[in-house]
Amino acid sequence: MSREEHRAAAPAAVGCHVITVSDTRTQETDTGGRLLRTLLAEGGHRVLGHEIVPDDPDTLRAALDRQLAADAPQAVFTTGGTGISRRDGSYEVITELIEKRLDGFGELFRALSFEEIGPAAMLSRAVAGAARGKILIALPGSRDAVRLGMTRLVLPELGHLVREVSR
Repeated sequence: MSREEHRAAAPAAVGCHVITVSDTRTQETDTGGRLLRTLLAEGGHRVLGHEIVPDDPDTLRAALDRQLAADAPQAVFTTGGTGISRRDGSYEVITELIEKRLDGFGELFRALSFEEIGPAAMLSRAVAGAARGKILIALPGSRDAVRLGMTRLVLPELGHLVREVSR
């Protein structure tokens, strides 16, 4: 199949769950999570739920386990916790869950980020892959990073990703 045929066979609307990972964000101050949900909805996808969890490995793992076991979400997104500070633990938890990594996602995200912010892009540990028949994507928490990852990488391919992981 050609790339166009793959996209044509992909679902136009994907069921998504968003998890914000932060020790400090609240519903009012979670600008990255809010933007992620807005971009998904504007892209025609269904945002099935959102939660904010502390940057704690056990709490994040439990939240991810719930969503990966649920029937409805086809894609689970996290935002936050992808840096290298002592409290940033999303990468470790998510990479333990991923069964098939999409290395190109992190590579492209950092390359695009480098164009915008320079060498500080190397601090991002954005990652994506397949876990339990779903797409799992971890983005940084900043609005600019969410916008970059979603508009340049995720939204153009989300339906295609879900189609491929469900085959």
